[in-house]
Amino acid sequence: MLPAMKLNQKLMMRLFSFSTLALAGRLGAFSAGAAEVQEPLPAACIRGVEAGWRALTKEDFVNVNCDPDTWSWRDGRIHCSGKPIGVIRTRQVLTNFELVVQWRHLREGGNSGVFVWASPESIRRLEAGKGRLPEGIEVQILDHGYAKQYEKTHGRKPDWFTTNGDVFPTGQAQMKPFPPVSPNGRRSFPSKNLTKGVGQWNHYYVRCINGEVRLWVNGEEVSGGTNCRPAGGYLCLESEGAPIDFKNLRIRVLP
Repeated sequence: MLPAMKLNQKLMMRLFSFSTLALAGRLGAFSAGAAEVQEPLPAACIRGVEAGWRALTKEDFVNVNCDPDTWSWRDGRIHCSGKPIGVIRTRQVLTNFELVVQWRHLREGGNSGVFVWASPESIRRLEAGKGRLPEGIEVQILDHGYAKQYEKTHGRKPDWFTTNGDVFPTGQAQMKPFPPVSPNGRRSFPSKNLTKGVGQWNHYYVRCINGEVRLWVNGEEVSGGTNCRPAGGYLCLESEGAPIDFKNLRIRVLP
């Protein structure tokens, strides 16, 4: 065999060996990466039927500044007409607790919410006819049509609220929001968009412990905040202009 042919043969063998090793390395890395891929875990839905939970009924609430017929309790549901703007509150002042509630808007663009730790002082002002909504931490309940109406009216998409479960302080209340945070630094925006549209039932699980509020929407945690002030007060349901239904309202009071 000629020297040049021997040289080319050796070179080809080296190149083949290098390519084989490189391919093996890539396949190994691919196999390792594939082994690390995990199936998504199912959403954990808190139903509020375990030990310590109880249903909240009509007897648990007091009308603050709504009309007598704003709220009605029938067929296992709580119906709110949305008018006038105002709240009903629990008879009991709460500090640490868990809450589950299902809700559905009955009209596109509906607005409502749940207030936790609404201050007794602000409730007294509302009862005296001063103002419409309490100071506390609001867990927002908005229909997606609200954002559509805002965009149509203002000619731009909203950047200061979402329709998937914002959590924020109202009035003089304070909270350090979990990210993502609204441009004004006050609202905790949801990390996922999980709420369903008008006429469909949504599930909220709210946990309020030691000045921290966390919200799960339809089984997944999405928003909340810490360093809340006040960190105790009334639980309120909000009437804000549009009809809405609530059901399966349950609470577990914690130490």
